[in-house]
Amino acid sequence: MSMRSYAEGGPDFRGMEAQPPSNAWTTRSLWWVVIALSLLLTGSRQSSRAQSTDEEYRVKAAFIFHFAQLVDWPQETQTGEANSLFLCTIGEDPFQGALESTVAGKAVGNKIIRVRHLGSAEDMQACQILFFGRAQSKHIPTLLANLHNAPVLTVGESAGFLGAGGMICFVLDQNNVRFGINLDAAEAAKLKIGSRLLLLAQTVIGENREK
Repeated sequence: MSMRSYAEGGPDFRGMEAQPPSNAWTTRSLWWVVIALSLLLTGSRQSSRAQSTDEEYRVKAAFIFHFAQLVDWPQETQTGEANSLFLCTIGEDPFQGALESTVAGKAVGNKIIRVRHLGSAEDMQACQILFFGRAQSKHIPTLLANLHNAPVLTVGESAGFLGAGGMICFVLDQNNVRFGINLDAAEAAKLKIGSRLLLLAQTVIGENREK
């Protein structure tokens, strides 16, 4: 199953926040989403490094799409285009087209995801989701500070990203993609991370995930 077919035909998470999980079955079903995505990384040991990297970023792109479905932005958030939700990368783009092929043009509520690749930090606050690749690891504390708690969902993949004030950080765990959440950072930016996304996280920094 390709990542694109999963994103187009897989489970729709929109509106999930309306009914919080109430039993063990619901929790298990959520974990199956993580397992299904992560298994896409687990291929033959014969696969080349390039193929593995491409697949890793297709999985991450699909995760980011579901993050967008399970996070609420303040109503006053302005995008410059009323029907757009801007997903941005800054500097080198490790996705190499995976964002465009996987999530660009898809709907989240009444918004359409549009992908932007920023060459500098000047336009970061015009994004709703901002991905920091490993190439930006040395600059992440400064870049995050420059956002000044703007309502931008920050997503990274570097060690120490959450501790520096990032909101969601991908980690590879035995060739499976997992993620942690810094709930305090999200709340400081007036973003509401849905309870079901918190349940899927491997780690949560901040308030109790059941709150």
